[in-house]
Amino acid sequence: MKKALTIAGSDCSGGAGIQADLKTFSAHGVFGMSVVTSVVAENTVRVLSYQDMTPQIIQEQVDAVFEDIKPDAVKIGMLSTVETMRAVAESLKKWQPEKVVLDPVMYAKNGCALMDPTSIDTLIEEVLPLASLITPNVPEAEKISGLTIQSLEDMKAAAVKIYELCGAATLVKGGHKVGKATDVLYDGKDFSEYSSERIDTKNTHGTGCTFSSAIASQLALGKDMDQAVAEAKDYVTTAIRHSLPLGNGHGPTNHFYDLYQSGLKE
Repeated sequence: MKKALTIAGSDCSGGAGIQADLKTFSAHGVFGMSVVTSVVAENTVRVLSYQDMTPQIIQEQVDAVFEDIKPDAVKIGMLSTVETMRAVAESLKKWQPEKVVLDPVMYAKNGCALMDPTSIDTLIEEVLPLASLITPNVPEAEKISGLTIQSLEDMKAAAVKIYELCGAATLVKGGHKVGKATDVLYDGKDFSEYSSERIDTKNTHGTGCTFSSAIASQLALGKDMDQAVAEAKDYVTTAIRHSLPLGNGHGPTNHFYDLYQSGLKE
């Protein structure tokens, strides 16, 4: 069985963070492991608070995983402080995983900040260059690139700028724009586009976490980058289409819809 590790924050309401990542790994038939960077008290409506793990316990969690069950892919999510970022960066340099998908989580679905704004430079300079793929949404891509994004061409320009900053393939997600939900991948040479219909639902809590962990799952299963993104896009679109109307705010996606319908595929 292939294995994947998520290094991210914990969402007690189960729709995002490591809970969403582990559900996504399982839905893909991948054995999931986790390193908790922050414990977030949140639900579908709001973020009440969060508490960061110490750099030592973050690094020891990573060591515990890699020295025993080496993951085939790593997904990285919420890194809220400079200290957390540096702890993760040091661990990545130590263990050198080949496939790293980094989702630069800056805000919760309700707009609450999940990253110290003063940490952005550290993220760009010390963490992003260690990734194989970076998956910012439009607001995150604007923050990292310093560009304003209002069109597909703007998304491409931001992807190029981010690649130039860190040398990692960049997938700018268009879910925050109007029209079709189109994502743009730049691998340093070529652009690829992935489009799906925009689904009319407010229940999109954890979609970024789910998408990035689906890509990590596909990479762990041996897919190349283009195929991994394409299949992950199909997966997250299905999860959104059949999202769950739970809670009073942005409900979660349905991570196991296909599994419930047809069982685990070979």
